[in-house]
Amino acid sequence: MKRFVASSVAAWIAGVLLFAVTAVGALAQDSDTPQSTLDRVLERGFLVCGSSDDLPGFAQKNGEGRWVGFDVDFCRAIAAAVLGDADKVEFRSLPGEGRFAPLQTGDIDVMVRDAVWTMSRDTQYGVRFVATSFFDGLTFLVRSSLGFVSAYVLDNVTVCVADTGDDRRRTNEFFFENQATFREVVYESREDLAIAYQAGLCDAIAAPASVLQAIRRTLPDPAQHRIMPEFISKAPYGPAVRAGDDQWADIVAWVYFAIINAEELGVNQVNLESMQSSKTPAIRRLLGLEDNLGSELGLSNDWAAKAIAAVGNYREIFDRNFGPQTGASMVRGLNANWTTGGLLFAPPIL
Repeated sequence: MKRFVASSVAAWIAGVLLFAVTAVGALAQDSDTPQSTLDRVLERGFLVCGSSDDLPGFAQKNGEGRWVGFDVDFCRAIAAAVLGDADKVEFRSLPGEGRFAPLQTGDIDVMVRDAVWTMSRDTQYGVRFVATSFFDGLTFLVRSSLGFVSAYVLDNVTVCVADTGDDRRRTNEFFFENQATFREVVYESREDLAIAYQAGLCDAIAAPASVLQAIRRTLPDPAQHRIMPEFISKAPYGPAVRAGDDQWADIVAWVYFAIINAEELGVNQVNLESMQSSKTPAIRRLLGLEDNLGSELGLSNDWAAKAIAAVGNYREIFDRNFGPQTGASMVRGLNANWTTGGLLFAPPIL
């Protein structure tokens, strides 16, 4: 009898210890599970967006100290969709050499800047690109007085180019392929190009169109300088998020897709209220008037309507930052909607 009682007590103690170990292990496992980005943003009450380090047209502070630009507007769209307020966003300038680590560490929630989407960046740095917001590529800025209207007729010109990335290599390949002559003036970084060009050290600058647009806006008379319409390389830009958080990646991607779809469907800031009475199913789904698509993202059903109300559709964002009123308008080119011959295309909201 004593032996039976002793064995029963021992079994009971073993069971208690096993339960305790299991519970502690579960708690430890839960504590190791990273908080989702959406929960962190909601808890914090504002979005932290990593952006370019003062790139005119894309991201910079205006005279009143407010962040403005193409990339900035998309950050505000995300804040509006998630938090219902486009101003609930903190912008942080990210230098080119230190833009991915802040995503990995959770210091920023999303990166929206001129970072080219490549395979290595998408697979090696612990980040995930989710959409293409701007189709960029290497091209040329040329003085209008020279009469060049196409990159393919450039000949006997002096070209300033940075010895960075593929800029110099692709420039040399382009002139070789077209059997045209040129003289290169090489600089260490792209920051030197505008200074050299203004000083008359070259007839043209070879750089990504986004960089050339920023340079053109700083020139005394932007209208006297022309960006060639052809790209001689491809460089898709778009938002990136931390890898492993699929829900947040979906949210950021679909905010972009909603902005693109809004243009295609003719929905904008001006007619948004009247569109609430539209009978078109695609418009009603976009504005959250049909189905329950917001819940699948963890957002309210009118998340897209909030984003559009805050910044408008893609055309409105593009025109605001690159239109004639800027003094250095940019043609949309590849960034035109697919219905008008561009590459801009978004999956339907269904």
